Amino acid sequence: DPLPVPRVISGRKGELTVTMRSARVRLHRSLPYTRLWTYEGSHVGPTIEAKRGSRLRIAWQNDLSGAYPLPAVRVPFAYDPELPLMWDRPGREGAGARADVAELPPWAVVHLHGAVTGGGNDGWAENAVLPGAAQLAEYPNDQPAAGLWYHDHAMHITHLNVMTGLGAGAYLIRDEEERRLRLPTGDREIPLVFFDRNLDLDDDGAFTGDLLYKGIVVADDPYELVRPFTGPFNLVNGVIWPHLDVEAGWYRFRALNASNNRPYLLKILDEDGKELPSGAFRLIGTDSGLLPKPDPVTGGVPLTPGERADLLVNFADLRGRRLRLVNALPEPGARPDLLEFRVASRAGHDAFVPPKRLATSFTPVDPPASAPERLVIVTPVYPKDPELWEMEETEAPEGKLPIDGIVQIEDERGAVRTFRRVSATFEDPVRFTVAAGATERWRFLSLEKSAGAYPHPMHLHSVAFQGLSREVYDVSSFTFFELPGGGYGAGTTTPIRWKENAPLTAAEQGPKDVISLAPAQLITVGATFNGPPGRFMHHCHVYEHEDMMMMRPFVVQPEAVMKLAPHHGHRPHA
Repeated sequence: DPLPVPRVISGRKGELTVTMRSARVRLHRSLPYTRLWTYEGSHVGPTIEAKRGSRLRIAWQNDLSGAYPLPAVRVPFAYDPELPLMWDRPGREGAGARADVAELPPWAVVHLHGAVTGGGNDGWAENAVLPGAAQLAEYPNDQPAAGLWYHDHAMHITHLNVMTGLGAGAYLIRDEEERRLRLPTGDREIPLVFFDRNLDLDDDGAFTGDLLYKGIVVADDPYELVRPFTGPFNLVNGVIWPHLDVEAGWYRFRALNASNNRPYLLKILDEDGKELPSGAFRLIGTDSGLLPKPDPVTGGVPLTPGERADLLVNFADLRGRRLRLVNALPEPGARPDLLEFRVASRAGHDAFVPPKRLATSFTPVDPPASAPERLVIVTPVYPKDPELWEMEETEAPEGKLPIDGIVQIEDERGAVRTFRRVSATFEDPVRFTVAAGATERWRFLSLEKSAGAYPHPMHLHSVAFQGLSREVYDVSSFTFFELPGGGYGAGTTTPIRWKENAPLTAAEQGPKDVISLAPAQLITVGATFNGPPGRFMHHCHVYEHEDMMMMRPFVVQPEAVMKLAPHHGHRPHA
């Protein structure tokens, strides 16, 4: 099928209404129509354009109706060497639809991902609205040109709501610096929104047209563990395996991974399976804006959920060819193909010359030695669901380790630091309060031991950050143990130990709001919180993990206000 390109909309006099409504769409010409809940009637919402420094007030109007459009099942894992893995094949595996999901109301909230905005406009997960109401939000757009995106963020059910059709729409901020670069625009600037889905089957094995959320139970002792969703069908802009007719010239593609869980490694291959030369495939921007200079793509473009890539592709020397955009990771689903480019046979007029410099305004974040430091730990996926721990440094405990919530870290210099868990669920009190305008270091540590596990895409709301370092640790000393009163505790028996430094990509050193945290890695990012204050969230952007409480609130406040906060039960007096 032809690749659908979302229509472009913008505000009038600083205001815009985007309506969430039911619609019937086709995911592929060979499938029956699919009932979805959508933004403005399409599987991928319209592209919203905004100008830097011009406020835009959006009413996200909820006009959704009808029963929940996504049947969901939960089935135990079973391996059959003659068949694809269970998550990579369609149908319910004989399981009945979950009644708890079927009873869900059209309760939705929109988060503008990457927007530097106040806490009241950020799309707080618990502030979802029902039909007949609107979520009102104001976006200052006081940030560099970037490819933001909007999606549902409803508490507990984001992983389901996004699959009903409320999964993605692009929001492009334009500024003068970008305009001066004269990058490809109009029909040569195209959003590419990637996500994977599964499809339901009837009793005869024919496709019904309905999407299907299939949860696979991979363990049930001592806890039930359900694998985060992946599906066999990759969609681009809401269509399965589409094609795009292109002229023989330069194009700008705004790529977004809007999947629940699946990472992508994007490569463009010719008919012989060879990659495009690096001169024809360049990365010019990432989540929160343009890079200082183009980065030639030599080994593919990695995208974990929530990450974006601003790409330039030159088809000038490929006239009459058919190229495949593929997911080159070892587990690409039923097939690696994402999109086919069909290049025109005639040479087109194209005067575009890629710039050697891009964002001259880009300034590396350089936190001073005295900058506040936050440590966030992600625990392994077994024997219970992974947790997100906020940590505080403490004195080394006396007595035998492990102790629940105590983690010791031996760094590159051999120094050992001890940290204690101060929060582990969304309901725990706020532990991280940031002074408005402050520059901080945030460190994300994965204690996952399985090298083949999917990475955790770590996301901070309402701020852009830059990767500062990536380190690899021996995390074998982190262990789970039974607590006297029941349940499991977790901590280190001896300090986890630094092994080596690992490189950051050019994208990770650019303006980011999501960064990929692989097993046994410690990633440090620097962020300046110069946006409006308020209460925000940080979380893993695997939607199932986010909904399983791998999400925490943090607060940004003016420093003068923080100084008047009561401490130890005593209130400050005038």
